[in-house]
Amino acid sequence: MNIDAFFEELDSYFEKNQVEKIDDFLTASLAKAKEEEDYAAYISICNEMIGFYRSVSAFQKAYTAAEDVLLLMEELKLEDTQHFATTLLNAATAYSAAGDYDQALRLYRQAIQIYERLLPAEDYRWAGLYNNMSIMLEKSNENEEAVECGKKALAIIEKQEGNEAQTATTLTNLALVYFKLSKNEQAKRCLERAIALFEQDDEPNEHYSGALAGMGEACYRDKEYEKSLSYYERALADVKRHYGENMSYGILCENCAAVCESMGDEERRNSYADKAREAIARVQGGSK
Repeated sequence: MNIDAFFEELDSYFEKNQVEKIDDFLTASLAKAKEEEDYAAYISICNEMIGFYRSVSAFQKAYTAAEDVLLLMEELKLEDTQHFATTLLNAATAYSAAGDYDQALRLYRQAIQIYERLLPAEDYRWAGLYNNMSIMLEKSNENEEAVECGKKALAIIEKQEGNEAQTATTLTNLALVYFKLSKNEQAKRCLERAIALFEQDDEPNEHYSGALAGMGEACYRDKEYEKSLSYYERALADVKRHYGENMSYGILCENCAAVCESMGDEERRNSYADKAREAIARVQGGSK
């Protein structure tokens, strides 16, 4: 199987915002790799599936892909390799996104054990692990530990050249934890820097929406409601452009509704509340 051609076609769907075509393409490509017994391609495609299904909130499909590829890698005696650790991290991130923090933490710890045997302390891949752990710890309200993981990730990333987008993503994640610790000014400083870094690129990546939403939250806390709504609406448009009306889209609509309520704009509040209900119901119905 020509894996380079696979990634070129997959990238073209993302670039053209043809998200609706990706599921069938991934499924067909996986079947082809299995038929050809191309295990390297099979592993790569499964990892793409885990990330894609997580991003569109199709968590059960993400779990199935993760279990499938981890079992295959164990059968191929790859469980003490960096590739296995990377797959563990992808799976952990999916479980974390779905709120299964115990399973996510188990997979993160398994990946750490492999990294400790194979990687030096300053290796870039530690940054990805610390970043993802920070996100999960924040969601499970282990906020002080989440900040420490985020700072470790940032220290590694900032030593690498050409990592503006990753630095911006890490700053965004840190800001969200600072919110939980009621440190709004630290959060705002992180987000201002993150947005500036993202906007150095003419086409900011999919994490840009997180920084915009974070600034929406910061402005809301400072009672700057017009600015808050503007940032949330920009985040909403960016999420829809990359992933359609997924769970994140629904949550952002709820945030927009809350801001409009604080502004006394009942008509827009109701409009956003309706959009939120529709998006969340659609995702929940599709994930059963």
